[in-house]
Parts: sequence; C-alpha cells; structure tokens
Amino acid sequence: MKILAVCQFYYPENFVITNICEEMVKKGHDVTVLTGQPNHGYNRIIPGYEKIRYEEINGVKVHRVKLIPRKKSRFSIIRNYLSFWRHSKRWVKKCKEKYDIVYSMSISPVTILAAGNLYKKKHHVKHVVHCVDLWPESVLVTHAVRKKSLVYKILYKWSYKLYEKVDHIIIGSPSYKDYFDQVLKLGYKTMDYIPQPSLVEQIDIAPYQYEKGFNVLYCGNLGSIQLIEMIPEAMKLLKNEDITFHIIGMGSKEEYLKKKILEYDLKDKIIYHGPIPAKKAASYFKSADCLFVALKEEGFVGKTIPNKLMMYMNFARPIIGMLGGDGKRVLEESKGSIVVDENPSSLADALIKMKNMCEQEKNKLGALNQAYYRNHFSIEVVGNKIIDILLQEVS
Repeated sequence: MKILAVCQFYYPENFVITNICEEMVKKGHDVTVLTGQPNHGYNRIIPGYEKIRYEEINGVKVHRVKLIPRKKSRFSIIRNYLSFWRHSKRWVKKCKEKYDIVYSMSISPVTILAAGNLYKKKHHVKHVVHCVDLWPESVLVTHAVRKKSLVYKILYKWSYKLYEKVDHIIIGSPSYKDYFDQVLKLGYKTMDYIPQPSLVEQIDIAPYQYEKGFNVLYCGNLGSIQLIEMIPEAMKLLKNEDITFHIIGMGSKEEYLKKKILEYDLKDKIIYHGPIPAKKAASYFKSADCLFVALKEEGFVGKTIPNKLMMYMNFARPIIGMLGGDGKRVLEESKGSIVVDENPSSLADALIKMKNMCEQEKNKLGALNQAYYRNHFSIEVVGNKIIDILLQEVS
C-alpha cells in the first residue's frame, strides 16, 4: 500500500506515530507522513528544523509544514493547533501524489483530521483515523473550557463534523466507543479497538544506577489528570521509610510538585529529574523497583488506558496503579500490579507492601506484565492490526 499518514507530531517529538509508520515500512508499505515542524515540549522549533520541509527517516518520507511553536500559554497552544490545521490543508491542496489510503493519528487536537478529510475528498480514497485522544472531552477534563460555554459548543460541532467524515475509526481504548455513541452520537461508525504500542521498545541501554533503598519511578506528563498531587502527599506519610520516588516529565503540575517537595521537606524523598528523552528514560525503567501510573477517574478520559502503562509493562517491572476503567482492567488481567484507591494513604500502603516483597516476587510480577505487553501491545501486534484494517478499506 501507498499510505499517507497525517499527524501534527512526529520524530524527534516523542509520539508513537513514529513507531507505527516505521513498522509499516518494515512490512513493505510505502509511507509518507504529513506533519509539522517539531516543537512540542521545547517552546520553539527545534534548532536545525526551522527550514526543513522534507526528509526521510528510517524509510519514511516526512513532509513538514510550517508551525507557530507551542509555548506554555493557552493562546500559544491555540495558535499552534490552528497553524497546523491551516498549513496541512494547504499542503493537501497542492499535493498531486496519489495514495491508496489516509491514516491519521488523532492526538490533540482533533483538527489534525481536517487535512486527511480534505485529501479523501480530493482523491476519493478512504480515511482511517486512529483516535488516541477524545475531543472535545479532553478540553473538559483539563478544565480548559466549561461544558456550558460557547467555546465548548463550537468545539463539539467541529469535532463531530471532523469525525463524521472519516470512514473507519480505530479507538485506542475500549471505552472510547461509549463516548462516540453516547456523546458524539456517532456509534454507527465502523470502529475497532487497537491500543497504542509502547513509545519505547526494549533497547540496549545500561540500567540507571539508583541510590540504595527502594526506588519508585513515575515517567510522563505532569498534569492534573495524572494525579501528581498524590505523590508528595503519600511520601509525606513515608518520611521514615527507605523509599525514594523518582519523577521524570513536565507539565502543568511541575511548579506545584516543586513547591510541595520544599513545603514538606521531601527533597531527599522525591527526586525530580525533569524531562528526559524517551530512549534515555528507558534506563530508569530497567532498574526501578516499581513503576507508578495514575489517571483521574473523571469523565470518559478517566476510563481509558494511559499510554505510559503500555510502556511500563514492556520493561518487566511491577506496577502500582491508581486508575479505573480500561487501565484497571488491563492491570487486573496482567496480574503484575497493585491497584490502589484514589487517595494518598492507599498509595502509601501499596508502596510499603511492594517494598516488603522479596526480589523473586517483584520479578514474577514484572514478568507477568511483560508477557501481557508482548501479547497485546507490542509494535508487531499493533502494526499488523492497523495494516489489516487499512488493507480491508483499500480492497
């Protein structure tokens, strides 16, 4: 197949669309990506990419359109989203290349779908969207807008029209189907559940050398729905325990976290490493005693499977999970974790329980997680399922 993949984000930004496109190439398909200038998390266009409009990365042909870089302000984020919406459509209007199908990965914002829908209309091909972020639900959960506001109503109608025009929706979590059915009233659309693969597969890298003691790791976005506030509150209860909580990432709760570490005098108990590239962060996964994942049980987003959960499971470590819905179901099926309630004391109790396990017990839990990952979330499994759907739509 000759595939046009559309996503605002691509390598060197850390998103799984890169893994998926490279897997398609490995399977013998011709893949072209329409994306933007890399800037996510950098507050500017990554140096060296200011003028790059085309490159080939591991066999994938990558076209980059101009973007207004995403910074921390809400206004900046909106300008960033709209710049890709506008310039990606302009690229499609000028594109004369014929592709067999369009595959879009719908990471925020949903406006990413506009270019794929335009190419579909122009060249009369099918458009398959891999939805890994729900819109407009995401703006409600992050409290960016209120449900009764005019902005939400506009986003709802826009999201509906964009989703309604696609031919096939791949959902990144089973509960997404409820959202499309109950909220967007698009339950009649053809849908299949295919999870995201891990952002980082097992790589040949030396394990990070932690200090002695029991070392817990959280790696990912530091946002309100990730329940970051639970970490300092739980560690305040464990000041006399030989437990250290390591945190990698960035996000809206970063300053809050730093403030609480100082306020509770936890500078030796919580180590904030800042943002670290995914492949380098893999060394921290390898040697952690256990990994922590959390997702606030709020709205439909709170019922989904966090992408970091897939990545955690791949590294054969035991997991402490503070989440419900699809993510909780995965952890219960894998049998390699402790699932806790959404409160600091429950997390503290689980940390003590995990700390008191012998190494053999922890390794057994980790092995169960890794086996589950390989059977359900590996790039080979996910890639084959996506390709099967694309072939089905092309035939």
